[in-house]
Amino acid sequence: MPLKNLDALFQPKSVVLVGATPNAGKVGYDVLLNLTRGNLKVPLYLVNPNHTEIEGRSCHADVAALPVTPDLGIIASPAETVPGILRALGERGTRAAVVVSTGLTRGDGALAAEAVEAARETGLRLLGPESIGVMVPAVGLNASYAHENVPKGDLALISQSGSVIGSMVEWANGSGVGFSAIASVGNSGDVDVGDLLDYFSLDYRTRAILLYMEGVGNASRFMTAARAAARVRPVVVIKSGRHKQAAIAAATHSGALATADAVYDAAFRRAGLLRVRDLHELFEAAQTLSLLKPFKGRRLAVVTNGGGMGVVAVDRLVDYGGHLACLGDETHTALDSFLPCRWSGANPIDIGDDADPERYAKVLDIVLQDADIDAVLVMHCPSMLGASVECAEAAAEAVGRHRKNRIHPKPVFAAWLSHDDEARTIFEAEHVPCYPSPSGAIRGYMDLVHYSDAQDELMATPPSLPSEFRPDVESARAAVAGALVDNRAWLTPLETQAVLAAYDIPMVQTEVARTPEEARLAARKVLTVSNTCAVKVASPDIPNKSDVRGVVLDVTTPEVAELVASEMLLRIPTLRPDARIDGVSIQPMIVRRNGVELVAGIADNPVFGPVVVFGRGGLAVEVIADKALALPPLDMHLAHDLIAQTRVSRVLKGYRGRPAADENAVALTLVKLAQLSADIPEIRSLDLNPLVADDSGVLSLDARIAVKHEPARVGGWSNPRFAIRPYPKQWERQMELRDGSRVDVRPIRPEDEVLYPDFFARVTPEDLRLRFFAPVRDFSHKFIARLTQIDYSRDMAFLALDEATGELMGVVRLSAEPDRETGEYAILLRSDLKGKGLGWRLMKLLIEHARSEGFRSIHGQVLRENTTMLSMCEGLGFHAKIDPDEPNIAQVKLPLDEPIADTNGEAPLRRSA
Repeated sequence: MPLKNLDALFQPKSVVLVGATPNAGKVGYDVLLNLTRGNLKVPLYLVNPNHTEIEGRSCHADVAALPVTPDLGIIASPAETVPGILRALGERGTRAAVVVSTGLTRGDGALAAEAVEAARETGLRLLGPESIGVMVPAVGLNASYAHENVPKGDLALISQSGSVIGSMVEWANGSGVGFSAIASVGNSGDVDVGDLLDYFSLDYRTRAILLYMEGVGNASRFMTAARAAARVRPVVVIKSGRHKQAAIAAATHSGALATADAVYDAAFRRAGLLRVRDLHELFEAAQTLSLLKPFKGRRLAVVTNGGGMGVVAVDRLVDYGGHLACLGDETHTALDSFLPCRWSGANPIDIGDDADPERYAKVLDIVLQDADIDAVLVMHCPSMLGASVECAEAAAEAVGRHRKNRIHPKPVFAAWLSHDDEARTIFEAEHVPCYPSPSGAIRGYMDLVHYSDAQDELMATPPSLPSEFRPDVESARAAVAGALVDNRAWLTPLETQAVLAAYDIPMVQTEVARTPEEARLAARKVLTVSNTCAVKVASPDIPNKSDVRGVVLDVTTPEVAELVASEMLLRIPTLRPDARIDGVSIQPMIVRRNGVELVAGIADNPVFGPVVVFGRGGLAVEVIADKALALPPLDMHLAHDLIAQTRVSRVLKGYRGRPAADENAVALTLVKLAQLSADIPEIRSLDLNPLVADDSGVLSLDARIAVKHEPARVGGWSNPRFAIRPYPKQWERQMELRDGSRVDVRPIRPEDEVLYPDFFARVTPEDLRLRFFAPVRDFSHKFIARLTQIDYSRDMAFLALDEATGELMGVVRLSAEPDRETGEYAILLRSDLKGKGLGWRLMKLLIEHARSEGFRSIHGQVLRENTTMLSMCEGLGFHAKIDPDEPNIAQVKLPLDEPIADTNGEAPLRRSA
C-alpha cells in the first residue's frame, strides 16, 4: 500500500505527540519544542500520563482520552510502550505515525517487529521505528528532533541517516536552500524509500528529490519507484559504504567484478538517478537544483577575468565528459570589437584581469545570444582592478535581461573565487547558482547535463532483436535439470555447451575425458578440425584453472594430450585435495589474429538479483578491472550502452589497421545472457571468459555455469529475483474476431514505437479526441516513447497485431496506482476495425491480467458522448457515474471480485505456442 495514508505524514489535519515532556534533554521535549516553534498550521495535542499540562498546553493521559482522532501521531515515549500506543492510535483511526523513540531495535529487535505488526494490523502507516522525524515547512510541521527548522522550498530529502538530515538542515539554513519536505525513514519498518519516491514524484510542492541511502531492502519495489520518479523529477542519490567488499570469495570472474557498489551504480544508472559521491556534492546538487531546471544541450561557454582559472574550468569540464562551445562568427566579431586585443579570441573567453562591471555585462549580453551556446559559466578571480560585488551585480543584471526576453533562457552558473557572500546572494536572486571554485560550478553544470542525458536514455528506442533469435528454452532447462537432480552446483562442460547452444551463443567445441586414455581419443577427434588443441582440468571447484597449472595449450598429437592429462590428473588432486576432479576437457586451439578478449557473464547480487557483467577478459580480468554492469533485462540499446562504459569498447572499434569487431554481435550476446537469466532463474552465475570478438562475430573459448534450486514461481512471471520485470512472454495470445480473422496479441515492447505512426494515421481525429479528451496533433518521439516504454511491474499494455501483416490494430493499457490495488485503463482501436469485437477481447484480456496481479478494481474516464465505449463497459460489468466536477465525463469502475460479463459470446483466447 505505497501511497495509502501517506498524505497524513506530510499534510496532516491534526497532530498528537505521545511522550511529550517538559524535561529538557528528552526526545519528547525536543520534538515538542520543534512542533511549537514551527508555526504549525493544524491542531496539536499532547499525551503523557504524568502531566495534565505542558508549556501551557493541555496534556491527556492516553490516546483514548483525546478529544478528537488525530491524523498523525508522533511517538517519543519509552520503547516498551510503542507497540501498544501504535495499536491504540490505529484502532482510534489515526492514519499515520512517526516513531522517534529509540531502543526498539536493541537485542533481538522484537519490540521493533511488534511495533511494525501493530501498525500493519490497524492500517496505520508507520515512518520508522527510530526515525528522527519528518519536516514539512509549508504547513509548519517540524515533527523531529533536528536542532533547527528548515526553510520552505521545492526540494524533498529522503534519508536513511538521521545525522545526514541534521547536516543538511544546518547547511540549508546557511545557504538559503529550502525544502518541500524532509523525511527520515529510520529502519523502514513500513514506509520505505520506494514509498516516499512515489509520494514526492506526485507532490506538486516538490521539483527535485535528494536521496541518502545506506542500502535497499526490496530491490524490485525500489527500482519501480525510482524509475517512475526519475521520469518526472530529478533524483540525486548518495550511497554510503562504497568500498565494502562483496565479492571476496567469488567463484567466477563475473562474480568478482560485480562488487556491491558497482551493482548499486548500475541500478542507479538504469533508473535514471543522478549519483553524487559525498555530502559536499549533495549540497552542491541541492543548490543547483533549487535555482535551475534541467535543460537540453552540452555546449558550455566560459567567461573569465583570469585565463589560468578558465583553463582549470575547461580541464574539469573535459574530466566530467562535458563539451566546450565553439563561438559563432557573429559572437566572435562582436567581442573583437570592444575587448582588449589580448583577449583569448576563443572559448574560454578571457576578458582580461582589468575587466570592470561594464565589460562583464556587455560580454554576457553577447554570449547569451549565441545559438551555438547552451549554457554559460561566468567567473571572477580576485583583482585590484575589478571589484567583486560590482562585477557580480553587472553580470546578474545581464542574466536578468536575458531571462525576461527569452521563453527558454539559457542557464548561467557563476564561480566567484573571492568567496563573497554578497555576490552569491546577488546571483541567486537571478537564479544563478554561485560556487567558490570552478570545479564546483562545472560539477553543478554537469549534474544537470547528466540528468538530461539520463532522460534521453530512458526515452531511447532500441532496435529490434534479430527475428532468427528464438532460444530453445526447453533444451537449456533440460541441461540445467540434470545438475539439479544430481545436487550439483556446477554444470559439466557438455551441459554448459548445451545451454549456450540453446541460446545461439557460439562456443568452441568441447570434448570431456575422464581418463588419460579418453583424452587421447578426444584429442584425435578434435585434431581433425584443428592443428593443435588445449587440455584443461575439468573441476567445478577450480574456477581459475591457471592457478593450478590446469591449462596446457598447443598440444599437437593425441599421445601428447594423453600424457598431459595423466600428469594433470595425478598432480592437481595433491595441490587441491578439496576439489572434485571430473577429468579434463579437450578443445581445438582457436586463433583469431584480430580478436579482442572479453568477459561476459551473469553474477548474482543478494540485493538486486541477477546482474549482467561485461568487460576486458583474459587471465588478468580482475587485475585490469575494466568492467561495466547492468541490471537485466537488456535490449540492444542498453547492451550497446553497457559496452560503451568500458575502456575496451574503444579497442572494439579498431585501430592502426585492425578492423573493428562486430559490436552488434557482442551486444546481442549480452542480450541473450540477460534472456537466459530471465528464462532459467536456476542459473546463478555464468562466465564467458574469454569471449573473443572480431569482425566475424564472437566465440566463447571457455564457459562456466553455476546453478541452484529455485522456489516455485509466483504469478507466472519469469525470474522472480529480477529487480526489473522482464518482458512477460506468458501473456502472448492469439484471438479470433467475429469475422474469423486472426490477431496476435502481446505485451508492448519499447521497439514498438515504429508501429505507432501508421496506427495513428488510421485513427480518425474524432476517435483520437474521444480517447485523449482533446484534439491530438503531437505524435513526437517523446510522446510515443511514453506509451511504449513501460515498467511491467506497474503498467501493462497489450497490442493487437494483424497476423498476416504485423500492423498495429489496437492497444489497451492499464496504469496501476502505486498501491497496486487499482489502476486506470485506456483503449484505442484503428477506426476501420470497429464492430469486429477486438475492443471487447482486449478489455477481457486486460481484466484477466489485472486479476492475476491482485488488483481489486480498475477504472477509467469516458466522455458521455462516447456511447460505444459506455455500452461496452456496461456489458463487461463496469459501474458508471457522472463526474461531479465534469458533467460531460462518466467515471466507470469494475470491481474485480465480480465475474466478467460475456454478453457478446466471444471465442476464447488461445495462448501463443
